Amino acid sequence: MQISDAQKEVRTVFAGGFFGQLVSSAVWLSAAALGTWISPRAGIEALVGCGFFIFPLTMLCLRMAGRRTAVSRENPMGQLAMQTAFGLVVTMLLLAPVAQFRLELFFPAMMVLLGAHYLPFTFLYGMRMFLVLAALLAGGGVVLGIYVHGPFSLGGWVGGGLLFAFAWIGRGLVGREAGRYSVSRS
Repeated sequence: MQISDAQKEVRTVFAGGFFGQLVSSAVWLSAAALGTWISPRAGIEALVGCGFFIFPLTMLCLRMAGRRTAVSRENPMGQLAMQTAFGLVVTMLLLAPVAQFRLELFFPAMMVLLGAHYLPFTFLYGMRMFLVLAALLAGGGVVLGIYVHGPFSLGGWVGGGLLFAFAWIGRGLVGREAGRYSVSRS
C-alpha cells in the first residue's frame, strides 16, 4: 500500500478527524465549564478522566454514524495512530508538577502537549491542517501560560474552541476531496 493511499483511507474512515475532534472539544469544553463554575479540581479531573474515553467515544460516534471504525489491516497507519495516542498519555505526567507550580498553567500546558500530539496527525492523515491546529494549540498554550494571566479555565475554553472549529474544517476538507460534504458511510 502506498503512503498516499494509506493516508487517504485514514482521512476517509475518520472523516478528517471530525468525530475525534468533536468528542475532544466536548471533553475540553465540559472541563472548562466545570473549572469555571465548580472548581479547578473538577475541571482537571474532568479533562484527565474523560480524556481517557475520547477514543472509545469516537468509535461509538463512528458506529452511530454508520461508518467503519478502523482502517484496513494492510494500512500501516493504524500503528501510528495508536502510538500517538499513547504518547499523549505519557507526556501528561508533566501536568502534575506544572499544576503544583502554578495551577493556572494546567490548561495552557495541556494545550502545548495536545499541540505536540497533533503534529504526527499531519503525516497520519496527510492533511496540513493538523500543522495549523498543532501550532495554534501549542503556541496558544505558551502565550496563555506566559503572557495572559486570565481565569483558570481560559485555556480550556480556547483549546475546546479550536478543537471544535478544526473538527468542522477537517470534515469540510475531506468532503470536498470526496466531492460531497456528508459524513455518511464511505
